[in-house]
Amino acid sequence: MDDRATSMRADAPEAILHGGDLAAISGRYPDAPQPWLDLSTGINPIPYPVPTIPPASWTRLPGKSEDDALRAAAAARYGVAEPDMIVAAPGTQALLQILPRLRPRATVAVLAPTYEEHALCWRRCGHRVDLVDDVDALAGADVAVIVNPNNPTGRLLTRDALVRLAATLRRRDGLLIVDEAFVDLSPTDASLASDLPPATIVLRSFGKVYGLAGVRLGFAISSVDIVRQLHDALGPWAVSGPALAIGTTALADTTWLEQTRARLAKDCARIDDLLSTLGCTVIGGTPLFRLIKSPSASDIAERLARHGIHVRRFPAQPDWLRFGLPGDEAAWQRLAQALGSAS
Repeated sequence: MDDRATSMRADAPEAILHGGDLAAISGRYPDAPQPWLDLSTGINPIPYPVPTIPPASWTRLPGKSEDDALRAAAAARYGVAEPDMIVAAPGTQALLQILPRLRPRATVAVLAPTYEEHALCWRRCGHRVDLVDDVDALAGADVAVIVNPNNPTGRLLTRDALVRLAATLRRRDGLLIVDEAFVDLSPTDASLASDLPPATIVLRSFGKVYGLAGVRLGFAISSVDIVRQLHDALGPWAVSGPALAIGTTALADTTWLEQTRARLAKDCARIDDLLSTLGCTVIGGTPLFRLIKSPSASDIAERLARHGIHVRRFPAQPDWLRFGLPGDEAAWQRLAQALGSAS
């Protein structure tokens, strides 16, 4: 048998609940007002305006020049020294599922609680996965996985802490994976991408801050040899022509990003004020979502659902709820009225 981890662990869960599952939630509440207001995801509710897409992007396979242009735009946006240190993928989820297949069987430590697909993907490929709540506990693993800023808590580890961990892992021929899906709106020095430590892979998501999750676009940033392995594993034409065109334009638009940063800061302050009416505690979040803790979390979610408003629940943390941001004034007013009822 090949020593690479390709088999399914018997104890691996079959599926994970995610936000955005409107079909499932609407089926449970058939009498709720329509349309549903989906606040269950951490996706920018006001997306980047989709640019005009060249007709050829729809009718022919994407060429190397389009991929090069996207990676150059991503390198400039993320401060990466060389575009050859970047590989584009059809969403970071595709990269999560490939990475475990590129390593022999290993001990993987995931800083938890966090996005559960990381642990699931490594378990499905036969690796031993330990969920740990202390950064120091990551140092003894073969592979350490951190979501930074974290989803759903918003925990943000310092660059110095990550660099020290990367150095420790490198001495043991280990690997550090940092998922920076929500880092775009954090201070610039929060990201490792601009000065990447050895033996480190940084994952960046396009769809969240740009509000275009359906485009399916993400990136891995690492050494050239690791990027080449990921490129080979993805195969040719991994990213569609339209996604290449949209990503290249959006990543170069610094004005839109700065305006979005300012708007989201105001929106976060506004939703914090609304959530305070519930008597709950905002315990974390990012500029794209807020996490609350309340002993009445289940009741709050139920009452919001009856108003046609979907928020993210956490079966393992039943006193947590995650709120995304409304996208227009009508949605804000609808949430305010429903929260008044819930309180």
